[in-house]
Amino acid sequence: QNVFNMVVEVPRWTNAKMEIATKDPLNPIKQDVKKGKLRYVANVFPHKGYIWNYGAIPQTWEDPGHKDENTGCCGDNDPIDVCEIGSKVCSRGEVIKVKVLGTLALIDEGETDWKIIAINVEDPEAGNYNDISDVRRMKPGYLEATVDWFRRYKVPDGKPENQFAFNGEFKDKDFAVNVIKSTHEHWKALIAKKTDGGEINCMNLTVSGSPFCCSQDCAKATVDAAPPCKAANPIPPE
Repeated sequence: QNVFNMVVEVPRWTNAKMEIATKDPLNPIKQDVKKGKLRYVANVFPHKGYIWNYGAIPQTWEDPGHKDENTGCCGDNDPIDVCEIGSKVCSRGEVIKVKVLGTLALIDEGETDWKIIAINVEDPEAGNYNDISDVRRMKPGYLEATVDWFRRYKVPDGKPENQFAFNGEFKDKDFAVNVIKSTHEHWKALIAKKTDGGEINCMNLTVSGSPFCCSQDCAKATVDAAPPCKAANPIPPE
């Protein structure tokens, strides 16, 4: 079916750089912090925040010790990223089923950072999308906007434009599914402690053969120990 679960980290049109905190127990979604400041992506004209629902496929890992045969660069030490292109604006933390359509190979500061293009299976148009060529046909300009967004989103922070493998061309659904399968194998090695994950916290409730598997009570205690949520800080004017 080429359908995978996606954890939504950043709802479309928002700017806060939220992500799965892989170094924290049970990997909660938190806002990224750089130099003591909460991170936001700037609005790079003509885009407003993130232009898709952005998130990750669980049970995947881009291994920083593995050089990707396609890009020649090692992984970025995170789950594989997904840009969901459906019409609904999702909620942060929502888990949705997505149909994979293709992928873009971003080279982010020398690391391979695959961006999977997918659509929510519950989207009214989902039946019309089966491969990357359908996105080009049904949503003209969206793929070009996606490359433009990833190329320039760090420029307002004083960084150079990002680079891409394959000259910024999108690879098709079959290629994308193979990339996901490969990162799933890396995750299996990580969760079974066959690979050293460094600072990654692999505590989990459901992978029975994993040395990091914990009880429901232990997980509940971890969640209960987290500080309560407060009102969000105002978004800085810049």
